[in-house]
Formats: sequence, C-alpha cells, structure tokens
Amino acid sequence: MPDRSKLWAVALLLAALVVGGAAGWGARGTNVRPCTPKFRDIGGMVALLDKELDLSATQQDSVRAIFQRHRAGMEAIWRSVHPRYDSLRAVLEAEINAQLTPSQQRRHRELQDRMARERRAADSALTGRN
Repeated sequence: MPDRSKLWAVALLLAALVVGGAAGWGARGTNVRPCTPKFRDIGGMVALLDKELDLSATQQDSVRAIFQRHRAGMEAIWRSVHPRYDSLRAVLEAEINAQLTPSQQRRHRELQDRMARERRAADSALTGRN
C-alpha cells in the first residue's frame, strides 16, 4: 500500500490535470490562448507564482529550489500514473464519440489530433527537443 504522502501527491497531480483540462476546454472558444505552465517547467511555475504573489528574489530562489528538489518525485509519480490516465482518457473519448454524429466524430478526431500536436509542440519547447 503506498504511503499517505504519495497518495496525496498523486491526488494533487490528478487534480491539477483535471483543472488544467477544464480550463483548456473552457477556453476553447475564446481568441485568447490560455497560458498554463507545465509542472516540468520550473521557470514557468516560478514566474506564475511571482506574477500572482509578487515574490521577492529570495522567495523566487527558494520556490525554484523547492520545485527542483521535488521534481524527480513528481516525474516518478507521473510516469506511474500516465498510462492509467491515457487509458481513462481513451475510454472517455470513445464514450463521447459514441454520442456524436458522423460529422461531429470527424471534427472530434480533428480536435484530438490538433490538441495532441499542441501538447507535443509544448513538450518540445520545454525539453528543447523537436
């Protein structure tokens, strides 16, 4: 049985994914492109907290160190959860697809493809890989 702190970390990660997905879904019809930093993008997370909380330089350094210290643990949790998340997402997409007309199914596939391309592009930008 995983210890309680790992369960909380997984719950927090999943909650962040759900909130991020809901925000992206809600912003789909706007002309403003949502800017949601990735957990792997420590600089982006620190910048977001600085913008929202007006952190001092010392606080920014401390927060950056905290993210860096816990990065490996978060990535390990994500690696263990990611396959289950992908499986559940596939089930959701199939169930949604079953509710759509053929024309909507085509547009739904196009939307999924576009979102996958955007995720890959964002991941490439964060990791510096093409």
